[in-house]
Order: sequence, then structure tokens, then C-alpha cells
Amino acid sequence: MQRFQRHVGIDYSGAEAPETPIPGLRVSVSELGKLPVEVPGPHGKDRRWSRRDLAGWLEALLREETPTIVGIDHALSFPLAYFERHGLARDWDAFLVDFQRHWPTDVDGCRVRDLRSEVGSTSRARTGETRWRREADRLCRAKSVFHFGVPGSVAASTHTGLPWILRLRQTLGTRLHCWPYDGWNPPIGASVIAEAYPAIYPGDPKEGALEAGLDEHRRDARRVARWLAAADADGSLVRHLQPGINGNLLQTARIEGWILGVHHAAAV
Repeated sequence: MQRFQRHVGIDYSGAEAPETPIPGLRVSVSELGKLPVEVPGPHGKDRRWSRRDLAGWLEALLREETPTIVGIDHALSFPLAYFERHGLARDWDAFLVDFQRHWPTDVDGCRVRDLRSEVGSTSRARTGETRWRREADRLCRAKSVFHFGVPGSVAASTHTGLPWILRLRQTLGTRLHCWPYDGWNPPIGASVIAEAYPAIYPGDPKEGALEAGLDEHRRDARRVARWLAAADADGSLVRHLQPGINGNLLQTARIEGWILGVHHAAAV
């Protein structure tokens, strides 16, 4: 039986300010097992989203009774080395609050590149090293959340996305299950947000021509939504929500997070 009735894929972007419509922010939704369709944003001829608009749309969507899973392609936490360097408790909610205080990237006009270049800023002091990676990053060969300005990096997306995750958590409360921080097995009927990584999700050969006509942002959002819907339909999503980790790593992953679809038994 499917766990969710709606599957959402989001290709995120850390460009510009939170109120700025940007081309790299795209959303795709699969309803009741149907093929994903793009959800247009409210701005311009190509219907772009801003991060602020997207957060508002997600909040409204997740308030509905329809069980929904959202896969978003930025990290939802940092490696334990970050917690240790900055003397943070191993508490994900406290991390989100602390991060937003030092990286207020949800404030109008605030851009990552400005915070990173501002001499003496608390943002520059509250950072990590490019060699730091989470265990899930190592398994699927993802780049560090502190590796800015390189192809395939999620550093800027993560640093601009985390304050909005905090807001969703504050406004939605227990209506939203943040995986795996709230537990590896979401309650039946709950809506879920999880970290996704489009590069590890296989495309559908039947959709090759369709994907070829999409830019990379639309393609990645669609690929996440399609993978979530297909995994839910064939029953494998339950296995992905229980990725085969145990011992100390199980507790570590509840703090630094995990990527949906990555399993500990073997690298992807």
C-alpha cells in the first residue's frame, strides 16, 4: 500500500536573495501515482519561484490533509565536526535556531555571497571545512556542504534553505515529519520532508525524450518526484526510509541527517 498520495520534488537554489525569483528553483509534483507535472511559480514569463514564495507554498500544501512526501535537494543538517567545533549540543532543532541566527538567509536582501565576504561577520566565523562530509555524503560521493562555487555543490542551497526548514518546523509543528530527525519511520498519514539527491535516482528510459527537452533544474525536480512516486508504488520506499544503519551511526544520522535512497551496506 502506498504511504503517500502526493510526491513533490524540489530542485533548490541558493542564488540571490530570498525574495528574488530565480530560474534554478523548480518544483514538480506527482499526484496519486500520475506522472509528475511542473508547478509554476508566480513570477515572469517562465513562472519563476523565489525561496520566500516556495516556503509559503510548501506551508500551505503541507497543512492539507493529503499525506505528502517532499524531496528537496539540499542538506538539512551539517556534519558532526561542525557541532563539535562550535560547541553545539547534538540537538537538530537547536542547530537550526543557531544556524539561522548566524546565517539569516531568510531575511530580505540577504545573500550568501555577501555574508561570506563580510569581514568580521559571524557568518564567516560560523562555518566548516570542505573536507568535512557526512556519512551519507561519503557513500554517494556528494560534495561537502561547505564546498561553495563548484559544479554539483549544495553549499549555497543548504545555507539558504535551512532557515526555511526552521520556519516550516515552527509553523507546522507535528503536522510535518522531518526525516530522519523525527524518526526513521514516519507515522502513517503524516507528511514528510527529506533530503534528496537527484544524481542517484535513475531516469526512466521511457521519459528520455521528455527529459532531454528540460533544463537541468526542471529535470532534477521531475526526477525526484518521479523516483519518490515509483518507489512508493512498488513498496521500496519503506526500505529507503530504513537505510540499514545501526549502532553509533544510527544516532549520528539523527543529528547530521541522511539522504533518501542511500544505504549503508554499499556505496551508490
